[in-house]
Amino acid sequence: MRVGLIADTHGLLRPAALAALRGCELIVHAGDIGSRDVLDALAEIAPVRAVRGNIDRGAWAAGLPGDDVVRFGGVFLYVLHDLADLDLDPAASGFHVVVTGHSHRPRHETRDGVHYVNPGSAGPRRFTLPITLAELFIGAEGIEVRFVDLAAAG
Repeated sequence: MRVGLIADTHGLLRPAALAALRGCELIVHAGDIGSRDVLDALAEIAPVRAVRGNIDRGAWAAGLPGDDVVRFGGVFLYVLHDLADLDLDPAASGFHVVVTGHSHRPRHETRDGVHYVNPGSAGPRRFTLPITLAELFIGAEGIEVRFVDLAAAG
């Protein structure tokens, strides 16, 4: 099973991001979406779960939660925009994956058996940071994370 992880689009949904997400069974957006249009375009590919980021304001974003619990293929994901706002122990709470955004830096690390994944920023380039999203693969072998360099993809 393949889950697309995206964050920090800031209203820009690149064609390379759409292409990379095709075939995903679920897309998780970890905030700083920028507009309803981004969510609508993602929803044409797969079901979308999204949380509100610090730039997501206005009527279109009012219904977005600040955090979310997603169960997919027997794996529990905890999604929030800024890892600094994490106020629970993911391992003790039974989560397998924590998905965040905010820093614009792609990162994957495992602590206490929990995968912490920041897919990086898929929106406008900031400074010299890469433009990325991530794929989460869930299978009999466990959980695997791969990053997709959107600048290289076109």
